[in-house]
Amino acid sequence: MRISDLKISISGIRGIVGKSLTPQLLIKFSEAFSSYVGGGEIAVGSDTRPSAEMVRHAVMAGLLSCGAEPVDLGILPIPSLQIYTQEHRLKGAISITASHNPVEWNALKLIKQGGFFLSPYEAEELLDYYYQGRFRRISQPKHIRTEEDPFAIHARRIREVCDLEAIRNRHPKVVIDPCAGAATPYVSGFLEGLGAEVVCIHCELGNGFPRSPEPVAANLGALSSAVLREKADIGFAQDADADRLAVVDERGRPIGEEYTLALAVDYYLSEKQRSPVVVNLSTTRVIDDIAERAGVQLHRTRVGEINVARRMQEVGARIGGEGNGGIMLADVHTCRDSFSGMALILEYLARSGETVSRLRQRLPDYVMLKDKVTASFRDRKRILDRLSRHFAEGDTDRQDGLRITYPDFWFHVRPSNTEPVMRMQVEAGSPDTAHRIFRDIKADIENSRSA
Repeated sequence: MRISDLKISISGIRGIVGKSLTPQLLIKFSEAFSSYVGGGEIAVGSDTRPSAEMVRHAVMAGLLSCGAEPVDLGILPIPSLQIYTQEHRLKGAISITASHNPVEWNALKLIKQGGFFLSPYEAEELLDYYYQGRFRRISQPKHIRTEEDPFAIHARRIREVCDLEAIRNRHPKVVIDPCAGAATPYVSGFLEGLGAEVVCIHCELGNGFPRSPEPVAANLGALSSAVLREKADIGFAQDADADRLAVVDERGRPIGEEYTLALAVDYYLSEKQRSPVVVNLSTTRVIDDIAERAGVQLHRTRVGEINVARRMQEVGARIGGEGNGGIMLADVHTCRDSFSGMALILEYLARSGETVSRLRQRLPDYVMLKDKVTASFRDRKRILDRLSRHFAEGDTDRQDGLRITYPDFWFHVRPSNTEPVMRMQVEAGSPDTAHRIFRDIKADIENSRSA
């Protein structure tokens, strides 16, 4: 099997277990990672996929063979693993999770010292270790140790920056759907500790994922029904590794993943601290409006958590994220973190005295369309050049593909790092404009491919 059979991105490697993601490959990548970071203590956590145990044993073998001292943290959300790595100053960590991908997939997400993902340059260096077999194997491997409560550090950090008194006084009723994923052993107790009354659905481990793990509106029917049935104030949904968050209002309606981040940013800037904001190029214009109203600077980066995290550190931003429900709160750790997001939004509910639907109504309405189209690696430059000529009067950003902004709409077209496709997003103030621009872009792409 060739390495090209896998999906490789700046966040790690992933594949289908039993096909592209084999024990032999997992061992070799773990050996490469241990060799790359120089051995030492490396934490390992996972989500709840049926393949997690097989993958964990392969990862442990690879780490041990190249001088690492693995710390087995069991089932653990990826933000908790990042925070644990930072707190204990470990050499790195590996999260065994394929995030929102279907249950037959699994992956290794690689985390460096400080609790951050590898940069694109560092990921390329690591791949060199893999390709060249630069493994620092040892004759006397270390031992694996375990940790009794690896989530405790994460929970403590959030409580230290959260208005617990306000939440406890409001005592909101929350329905949580962790998708039987990595958050499941922890999330009910976490929310109760904040002062919420909690109803958990999809909390039974051992039967795979009860819904598609991606926390988008199409997958939240059971949560919406539960919010209405329980007369809850809010519903939360997490993905399998618990870095992304979706919100359902008190009427059982998903507010949309872009508005999860918008609620958190709006509250933080107005009630916590004025700070620069960093989001990626594909994130809604609502964040621009919020930043302008707060009088703070907004920065946009390439798509990918590490790109947002690095820019947040560079400009001193305390809040940021990605429009897929990835809230990044630097007061806890500069990573996508559904737990920090839940705490911020519950605090917003408590201190405002409003409902979720009313808080959502305070934000501007835009229409966003997303799709991906097949495009060979050879066609990519032609497509982007044609779009650039067609929309030449807009403000152009080429950090990551092509983003062009006009007063009444913007679009972002970028090539996938792992597939022969172009990902496209259009956002506008009206459905007619959004659909018209969407059609124009698709026509340009089709004409470029046939040129």
